[in-house]
Amino acid sequence: MKIKDIRAVNVKIPQIQPKSKPRRTNWNVNAPRALPLNKYPEFSTAHGWMPGADARREVWVQITAEDGTWGLGLCSFGEPVASLVDYHFAPLLEDRDCMALEYLNDVMWRSTQRFGAGGVATVAQSGIDLALWDLKGKLLGQPVYSLLGGPAREKIRPYCTCDDLDWSKKLGFTAFKISNPVHYEMGIDGLNILEEKIAKAREEVGPNHELMFNPVMSFNVEFTLRLAERLRPYGLRWLEEPLIPADLEGHIQLKRAITWIPLATGEHHQGRHAFRQLVENHAIDVVQPDIRWCGGLSEAVKIHTIAEAAGIATIPHLGAGLPSGQHFAFAMPESPLAEYWVGSDPGIPLEEVTSIPGMALPKDGYIVPSDAPGFGMEIPEGWIEPWDHTTAMRLR
Repeated sequence: MKIKDIRAVNVKIPQIQPKSKPRRTNWNVNAPRALPLNKYPEFSTAHGWMPGADARREVWVQITAEDGTWGLGLCSFGEPVASLVDYHFAPLLEDRDCMALEYLNDVMWRSTQRFGAGGVATVAQSGIDLALWDLKGKLLGQPVYSLLGGPAREKIRPYCTCDDLDWSKKLGFTAFKISNPVHYEMGIDGLNILEEKIAKAREEVGPNHELMFNPVMSFNVEFTLRLAERLRPYGLRWLEEPLIPADLEGHIQLKRAITWIPLATGEHHQGRHAFRQLVENHAIDVVQPDIRWCGGLSEAVKIHTIAEAAGIATIPHLGAGLPSGQHFAFAMPESPLAEYWVGSDPGIPLEEVTSIPGMALPKDGYIVPSDAPGFGMEIPEGWIEPWDHTTAMRLR
């Protein structure tokens, strides 16, 4: 079956109006969160307002086969990614066999070597790869997890990323991750803020629940070492992504020095080669590719294989909150947890929060993915519209 058309699109999912009354405004509205650029105080720590950091500018990719069947893949980062989909990858892949996923991914990867295989090029590849998996599942009448080899577990255990820990517990979660408001430039004041926050979080969730903390690349080696020493009493499940991905030596140094907190990273690493370096250098305890950014599901499976051979778990970023991540976590043996991000107001049940239609929601602390063909997304064609490449120019 040949590929007839590849295009970047917008998907207009209708917004749900909650019936329940919120108890308060959610943490995501006002909580500051640091990113690497917050080294400079003129840049906002408000979610989504930092240059280059707005992953909420979703890019969907639609791939249509010659019989009219189509699949959808979701990635991020707006116009730069959409342009690569429409003007570089689409002409390269159209009229080729839509079932040849390994070949198509290799063509994409090799075609970007001269201008940078990584960054937005890999994000665009991710969206195309995910659309190919969705299309393949629909053509074969199988859920993607079956194409990956079938279920490795009866249900997925999600952990909740949310600073509203009281509400996360009421939703049935039993493992929790909290955000980071501090950049290493804040020095001892930042260390004090973080120790107080993590101590309160541990008190809230109790001693018998997993607790994780995610700095999102906002630390350097020295600050991380000082913080890790302070966090000994709080029994963290892991410390996530303290350094920028390029600092391999820093990751190695941290892993050798910190033996009481497992180290996790990978959300902003792209491609199996970056993860191979982490694993080969014994620089990581948990790998966390983002399936929308790392090269797609095909690449995430390769990353899992590299990590599995070293006895390391693969727990993708935002895995339980995406159809692709749910199918991955259901099928991969060494994927014991999956991240579910909650940014809605406390008091609003998850079924009253807008999500991707057809995607399974946590129930009684677990998730079972849809068994419908492809990723099981219930998106009618009427919600899909071509990407408008002039929007970015109008917003300047």
